[in-house]
Amino acid sequence: MLVAAAIFCLAAPSGSGSGTAGFVGSHLVDRLVARGDSVIVVDNLFTGRKENVMHHFGNPNFEMIRHDVVEPILLEVDQIYHLACPASPVHYKYNPVKTIKTNVVGTLNMLGLAKRIGARFLLTSTSEVYGDPLQHPQVETYWGNVNPIGVRSCYDEGKRTAETLTMDYHRGANLEVRIARIFNTYGPRMCIDDGRVVSNFVAQALRKEPLTVYGDGKQTRSFQYVSDLVEGLMRLMEGDHIGPFNLGNPGEFTMLELAKVVQDTIDPNARIEFRENTQDDPHKRKPDITKAKEQLGWEPKIALRDGLPLMVTDFRKRIFGDQDSAATATQGQ
Repeated sequence: MLVAAAIFCLAAPSGSGSGTAGFVGSHLVDRLVARGDSVIVVDNLFTGRKENVMHHFGNPNFEMIRHDVVEPILLEVDQIYHLACPASPVHYKYNPVKTIKTNVVGTLNMLGLAKRIGARFLLTSTSEVYGDPLQHPQVETYWGNVNPIGVRSCYDEGKRTAETLTMDYHRGANLEVRIARIFNTYGPRMCIDDGRVVSNFVAQALRKEPLTVYGDGKQTRSFQYVSDLVEGLMRLMEGDHIGPFNLGNPGEFTMLELAKVVQDTIDPNARIEFRENTQDDPHKRKPDITKAKEQLGWEPKIALRDGLPLMVTDFRKRIFGDQDSAATATQGQ
């Protein structure tokens, strides 16, 4: 199927965004452009990097618009991938009011656009809708355990409201919608200092800094490589099922186990430093992906120990400038 245009709504709080010029969105752009789609990227470039999509500049099938989805926009497209909002606590806590406005007002604007032009709409929600889960692993029918007044609620409750709005437009306006609940994702082009655990550990190990573990390090997460996520998003958009669908890797790691993988990959001598845990940090996080397997024919293919070196190569280039200088810097420390 050749899409006339796909819009990626990744503009985020003035002060935040995981836009198409950012991490997941830029990899999604690569896949859609590669298959021949015409793609319009919408991003305000707060956390995104223009460099992530510059290789598409000059391609007649690619267009980039600097815009914040809190403000309406009118475009003619067939599909809308709505990825607006920061995904890192460092970024979404920076301006929590703007974060929730992006989740609510931004989603309303994109749903309104989809209704006006008859586009199919895909919302990228998050595993954070499950909060600090009392059910493990998490299935899509679980309603979650979220603190509505906590420091993370601008993101958690914002995404829960975005899901509500999406389903209300589907039921009330017959809009074609899809909902993905994304679990921890890693890979090249992640923000180096975004506060998420994989990027933290990799950057710290490369810089010869201690790996900072919050709490006792026994809290768990599941990590999927970005190409697996992109495949899941595209299958969801092109498929016949609304969702929500958990998109994540069910391989579960404690933070201490993740630190060990990073040590094995980068520096066996990297030191671990424990710090006080942050408020409302979930103790366990693991997706049940049975529904995605059965209805989308999707499951992740890349194990953490295989995907992490690809991310390390990217981080090394960006931290040290190039591989030669990276080697020099490493030898000199």
